[in-house]
Amino acid sequence: MVCAPSPVVMSRSYAAQRSWNLYDPARTAPFRISRSKIELFLECPRCFYLDARLGVGRPRGFPFTLNIAVDALLKKEFDVHRAAGSAHPLMEEHGVDAVPLAHEQLETWRDSLRAGVSCHHAPTNLLVTGGIDDVWVKPNGDLIVVDYKCTAKPGPVGIDAEWQGGYRRQLDVYQWLFRRNGFEVADTGYFVYCNGNVDQAGFGGRLEFDMTLVPYEGDDSWVEETLHALHACLESALPPAPGPACDLCAYSRAADAALGFV
Repeated sequence: MVCAPSPVVMSRSYAAQRSWNLYDPARTAPFRISRSKIELFLECPRCFYLDARLGVGRPRGFPFTLNIAVDALLKKEFDVHRAAGSAHPLMEEHGVDAVPLAHEQLETWRDSLRAGVSCHHAPTNLLVTGGIDDVWVKPNGDLIVVDYKCTAKPGPVGIDAEWQGGYRRQLDVYQWLFRRNGFEVADTGYFVYCNGNVDQAGFGGRLEFDMTLVPYEGDDSWVEETLHALHACLESALPPAPGPACDLCAYSRAADAALGFV
């Protein structure tokens, strides 16, 4: 059984090419680059170029509505402790000496579509943004960057798998953004991981999750050089080669070959 996608209507007349939010080498205003666009560049520079320079984005997928629901409920749960200035029981269980941060900019930081945590990277004139899930504060004032994840798998969850590289880089970028905004940030961030329990006798209209904290030692040293490489890609008059592991580019090449275009 597969959960149905969101009832949000997705247009069948999806425009394959857009004319807005495109990089222009002659522009003087900062160009906004989200954390997800940085990840796209690392995955496939060609797909990134098609998106940011030419307005041809990857096909849209359906939203993961179950994950979105878990995310929203977690925020409500941690916000109760934020208002009380207390630690969540999960934090106490794992010995994290911190409380959820109460800050006037929190809702802005969470809003990835409109603002998020942002920083103007002067050397490239890029406005780097990212929407966080949560941030905690230690007694010494250091911030702990936190991300929520949801899955359903047997056994314990971790963050070391190769396919989870994007998760780790996500936290790295968030730490980099907070540091660029003048905050002291702890190297250790956390993933609040919710793992759907499939060992129950039945469904009964209720899905239970096991919650755990997965620590991650962040390393944002790669962000600076990546932004320069990303900027050079944007400035180029020609698209770069596809990423070696890009399934979409591989499909496009195979389709062109099958149709006799190459």
